[in-house]
Amino acid sequence: MTSRFLPHGPFFRDLNLGLEGYFAGAHRTRQATGAMWLKTALILTWFVGSWAVLVFAAATWWQAALAAVSLGLAMAGIGFNVQHDGGHRATSTHQGWNRAMALTLDVLGGSSYLWNWKHNVQHHSSPNVAGLDVDIDIEPLVRLSPEQAWRPWHRYQHLYTWGLYALLAVKWHFVDDFKDVIRGRIGASAFPRPKGADLAAFLGGKVFFFGWAFVVPMWLHPWWQVLLGYLLASVVLSLALALTFQAAHCVEGAAFPAASERREWAEHQAVTSVDFAPRHPLWTWYLGGLNYQLEHHLFPRVCHVHYPALAAMVQAVCERHGVPYRVLPGAGAALASHARFLAQLGRRPTAGDAAVVPAAG
Repeated sequence: MTSRFLPHGPFFRDLNLGLEGYFAGAHRTRQATGAMWLKTALILTWFVGSWAVLVFAAATWWQAALAAVSLGLAMAGIGFNVQHDGGHRATSTHQGWNRAMALTLDVLGGSSYLWNWKHNVQHHSSPNVAGLDVDIDIEPLVRLSPEQAWRPWHRYQHLYTWGLYALLAVKWHFVDDFKDVIRGRIGASAFPRPKGADLAAFLGGKVFFFGWAFVVPMWLHPWWQVLLGYLLASVVLSLALALTFQAAHCVEGAAFPAASERREWAEHQAVTSVDFAPRHPLWTWYLGGLNYQLEHHLFPRVCHVHYPALAAMVQAVCERHGVPYRVLPGAGAALASHARFLAQLGRRPTAGDAAVVPAAG
């Protein structure tokens, strides 16, 4: 089968030379540092503590609401930091540790097995390519690529899409994973259904999630209160996950290549990824370095704690080779750009529309 990409060239080689120089210079490890392991412990403690307060300690509606919001943020924090690095095998040189970190997604009600196919195989191999990148497939409700068909209701998508984002986790928990395994397809692509240990992890994770999220709380609280707490936490989780992704790929200036278009792999990652809030350490800490989206796409098996230091090298190599390096100054700027992106893609396309959504201004 012919590769979608052209052979690696000087741009790719210079990026890898810069990466090797960074790690050789100070004898750094590509995997988790002590600070990363501490962060992992803090985020997991945050998650367990938030759940315990919500289920066992909250005595008023506002205490329960605050605990539910905290739980949703902690779950997203696990996804951004613990599960994501583990799923990319960037946590440790020992695959058992990577597997354990990846399985935290199953604790949250997802599936590390399906995530590998959706994220590592589909998204990372073809970011922003309609029909191949499942992360931009919300058709027919939302149009996220110039390559996707326009429908009349898309002219309002800049208004209603935010509500769809808020339901991401609910759909994920109750519909998507089960549907994908039953069908043996993710979007338009077939994948091998989980078997053996993978199937046991899938089913065991679902049972464990429904246990801590619904069964245990319903022993102590009315069912409607448990559902309200779940909905609030899941909306927070959903918005955190969806908006972080959209701020990195579905913004003005990002490219949306056609499936038939061929360019060097590293250049494809550069033109489809946008960094944001690079000088905001709190965002970098919480988002697991995903605000350095290009660095992540170029070096997915490098622990995210290294992305800020690698960014200057990546930018210099991009400039030297004439490859776009796009960065938005803050999270607010990224979300505003995404809102404008939705409005632009919602307009009826014309024959001259390009596969790069132009930047504002």
